[in-house]
Amino acid sequence: MGATSGRECRRHRVYGAPMKILVLGASRGTGAICVKSALAKGHSVTAFSRTPAKLDVTLPALTMVAGDFHDAASVRSAVAGHDAVIICASPNSLGAIKETPDYFSRGTKHCIDAMKEHGVKRLVVLSAHGVGESKPAASWFQRTFLIAALLKGFFRDHDVQERMTRESGLDFVIARPTRLTNGNAKGKYVRTAELISVPATISRADVADFMVEACESTTFVGKAVQLGG
Repeated sequence: MGATSGRECRRHRVYGAPMKILVLGASRGTGAICVKSALAKGHSVTAFSRTPAKLDVTLPALTMVAGDFHDAASVRSAVAGHDAVIICASPNSLGAIKETPDYFSRGTKHCIDAMKEHGVKRLVVLSAHGVGESKPAASWFQRTFLIAALLKGFFRDHDVQERMTRESGLDFVIARPTRLTNGNAKGKYVRTAELISVPATISRADVADFMVEACESTTFVGKAVQLGG
């Protein structure tokens, strides 16, 4: 389907000029895969995390920066000189969100402030399907056991994070994947700005593919995008 429908499957495209992309939360999970995806597409990448050396990648186009997502000065220094920023930072455990209930929103505020200071416009944020106005489109299980119970703190702070992002004045894209799985990218997945049901799972590799493409393309700027596949 075409991009104008608001619902489409990932398809090959011709990418533009190489960019300088900063990935916050780059040492594991979706963030680490975003780094590899961006490098594979010819971009220069800065991998920012507490332990960037965990990445099993060594390429001339990759710069590793050790830093704290919750330290304003650390984030400000990392943001300078980039064309786009991807936020994938997340707590290491379920208990961590209780200790730091503003985990997502605090670091995102530092990032937004730094981007405004340095004139960086494109921001791509990893959120979750079921956050904000997408909650009615989530499954009964997700609404009952995840959003309202087990991951209540995560979803509450993602709400704040998304609101900050929308109000930032930046050229943002919010990614809302359904349940994340490991394994290779399928290369085909549903992505839509419409508040409709999407497949219940999606690989981290496909989410990373979308997030890097969101740095390059204007298709979904200013929108929150449901992802499943």
